[in-house]
Amino acid sequence: MVNARADAAASFIPRTGFPPVDWVVSDGLVDYPDAVTAMETRAARIAAGEARECVWLLEHPPLYTAGTSARETDLVERERFPVFASGRGGQYTYHGPGQRVAYVMLDLNRRVPDLRRYVGALEAWLIATLAQFNIRGERREDRVGVWVRRPDKGPTVEDKIAAIGIRVRRWVSFHGVSLNVEPDLGHFTGIVPCGITEHGVTSLVDLGYPVTMPEVDAIMRAEFEAIFGVTRSE
Repeated sequence: MVNARADAAASFIPRTGFPPVDWVVSDGLVDYPDAVTAMETRAARIAAGEARECVWLLEHPPLYTAGTSARETDLVERERFPVFASGRGGQYTYHGPGQRVAYVMLDLNRRVPDLRRYVGALEAWLIATLAQFNIRGERREDRVGVWVRRPDKGPTVEDKIAAIGIRVRRWVSFHGVSLNVEPDLGHFTGIVPCGITEHGVTSLVDLGYPVTMPEVDAIMRAEFEAIFGVTRSE
């Protein structure tokens, strides 16, 4: 974990004089179409040199999104929640209250234009955040996201605690990550999350860590800065 974080930090902290990343936290629930419109607008302005990079933390009302690799058979309960087609990579995922979504809009062309290394840096960010709660998050070569072992459920059982789905346009990233803090885990049963049937989902609260969203946000910000550079509150 330490080596992965160090490698990511060496690759993605910007050079001297690079402006700080705007750090934005929205109260309440943000509708998904409104979030996508805002992201695309901000990403275009970043690419044009008209806006700073930005990390936007928010929560959505309950919904499912279909990534570019989504399979119709993985949408188990079509009428349960609204379903939105998403331009991000990946398959079906759930968003809802109690889940911290972080939309990350960075200019990779001015950092490192390498998608694999960028995804690795996002994974390292989430793993470092979980470590602050004494949770060992792990990455897997054959599946994106962050996973925790569940020996209480069985010797080979793993649950997903954080998802990653990105899109890049003109080397500016958008969409991002979601970390399960205290969502209703029953809401995930309406889909096959990320197309994976052999593993489940979990959250910080499910693992026995009753933390608040502001506590999570503060740790996410500190660990983001260790990997990607300084931020400023917008």
